[in-house]
Amino acid sequence: MIGSTVKKLLLENEADFLISAENVATLNEINSLEHALLVLTKIGYSRVPVLNKEEQLVGLVSLSQVVDQMFGMEDFEPQNLSGKKVSDVMDTNMSPAQLPIDLEKTLHLLVDNNFIPVVDENNQFMGIITRKEILKAVNHLAHELETEYNVMMK
Repeated sequence: MIGSTVKKLLLENEADFLISAENVATLNEINSLEHALLVLTKIGYSRVPVLNKEEQLVGLVSLSQVVDQMFGMEDFEPQNLSGKKVSDVMDTNMSPAQLPIDLEKTLHLLVDNNFIPVVDENNQFMGIITRKEILKAVNHLAHELETEYNVMMK
């Protein structure tokens, strides 16, 4: 359990945790893998959220999942991407967060993930919480804890 003082300091900049959906690169589940390769390569991210036509989160797709489709039994075959959709390779096993965020759960999820997708109660994609934004809060905590509070060692 996160102590109340630590939680308070971590959440001082909670509004900055969420990177809004408008500012997040996404793919649609019906996009071709060729398009996915182009998007993932151009933006420089290794993984992005996948949405359906209603803007609901349906999965995550990574560059490695797309590139893996280009390998045949004995050779590199980029034409293997033709005719395949993002939905054919995306990962649907994910744990999105909802607002207000559960800080403890989010911290645990960010140990193994660079970002956590955030959805509303209707699974509408709201944006992402990144490890980077949480680490900024941890940095703030590390620098402010002893100036804000009288910390006593046991």
